[in-house]
Amino acid sequence: MTILVVTGTGTEIGKTIVTAAVAAAYRDLRVAVLKPAQTGLGPGEPGDAAEVARLAGAHVTAVELARFPEPLAPGTAARRAGLRPVRPYEIAEAAQKLETEHDLVLVEGAGGLLVRYDERGATLADAARLMAAPVLVVAPAGLGTLNATALTTEALRSRGLTCPGVVVGSMPAEPDLASRCNLDDLPVAAGAPLLGVVPAGAGALAPPDFRARAAGWLDPELGGNRPPDERLSGAYGGRMQGEP
Repeated sequence: MTILVVTGTGTEIGKTIVTAAVAAAYRDLRVAVLKPAQTGLGPGEPGDAAEVARLAGAHVTAVELARFPEPLAPGTAARRAGLRPVRPYEIAEAAQKLETEHDLVLVEGAGGLLVRYDERGATLADAARLMAAPVLVVAPAGLGTLNATALTTEALRSRGLTCPGVVVGSMPAEPDLASRCNLDDLPVAAGAPLLGVVPAGAGALAPPDFRARAAGWLDPELGGNRPPDERLSGAYGGRMQGEP
């Protein structure tokens, strides 16, 4: 696994923080994070790739291919800005170039898997297929996540793409019944294992604290050391891993 694509079941569900956690867990590797299209930010404002590097550490190289000012899907944002969109082959070429100089390349998408990047309807899935890269799915914890996760992983399988697993991007400190039950049900809905649970508010931690705790949120498949008891069904009690 030298290129890993990170997508989500929607927007604002913790993709950037999960990407940062994976990058931090692999602190002994040379890691690059690639953001193909950053939307909703102006020139000079720190984007998602920069946030991953800030949280994860100096071993991370942050790369952004394109930026569009309005907080919209990349294809729409590019069209409204009168700018050239990002094509799947450009994403693949950039990731493969980074791969020659890094041990791991994390490609963080925008929104969900099938968000359009250009006027032709190209998506992150098209780029993943060109790279033959596995796609990690980030999902929210609460009600409604099972259907969205099942749809996302079904779309991956229908395109011949591999999903190594699902990570909950923001687990409440006091999870409700649905959030607790979903830890059992997400692997079934996804047809893939639950590989991590990131606590809500993790992105607000000071970078040294984030780096110290990140591995504890993730399973070994993502470079982590999440305790075995927390990988058992229903074992998560809502606390931030690493806290007594």
